[in-house]
Amino acid sequence: MDNLFGDLRFGSRRRTRATACLAAAEYAGRWGWAVALGDAPGRAPAGACPCGRTRCAAPGLHPLPGARARELAPGAAPQEVRALWDGEPGGSVLLPAGRSFDVLDVPEPAGLRALVRLERMGTQVGPVLAAPNGRLLFFVALGTAEKLPDLLYRMGWDDAALDLTCHGAGSYLAAPPTVLPGLGPVRWLRRPCREGAARPPQARLLLGTLAYACHRGRERAVAAEPAWLAS
Repeated sequence: MDNLFGDLRFGSRRRTRATACLAAAEYAGRWGWAVALGDAPGRAPAGACPCGRTRCAAPGLHPLPGARARELAPGAAPQEVRALWDGEPGGSVLLPAGRSFDVLDVPEPAGLRALVRLERMGTQVGPVLAAPNGRLLFFVALGTAEKLPDLLYRMGWDDAALDLTCHGAGSYLAAPPTVLPGLGPVRWLRRPCREGAARPPQARLLLGTLAYACHRGRERAVAAEPAWLAS
């Protein structure tokens, strides 16, 4: 792989492509995830995502036309990665949700509090992405998006106003080294490892703690508001 991407030292356009290629090759080849080629950050509009999703995990960045033809299958060879990015050297790196994993999406402050608590309890947490729009993305088992309403109901959180959503089939995540337009780079808060990438945790192991942290965050926000706003 080092020989294949040996042009890192040349101009910024080549460095951008090489960095994206290395990341995409790791995601597909090492972790066994599908990878999609997305629009270049410089061409994507800042602000609300044109896709219309209330919470988009790749705001302004979506697969280019002919998405299926511009995806890498799990286990793709480095040569396939380079061939894909040769046509779009500034293309973003996207991970399709609903293939190997789903993703729980929460505000960063609540996510950080939950992460500390989960790790103190010895709960195995899978990969976690930190997006520059103030969101944390927890990788969880496939099928969570479909089951989320029932899971929240069983845990007693179904009637709470939680800033918590789940990305499943049809959603894409911006993955490092992708930069969100006008915001900054996406980064790993907890990097993938072999176990977590192949078998992300069941949502029920994380969801109660994440829901509680989101609820407490909402309570704090309301308590901090002036009375005329909180009423």
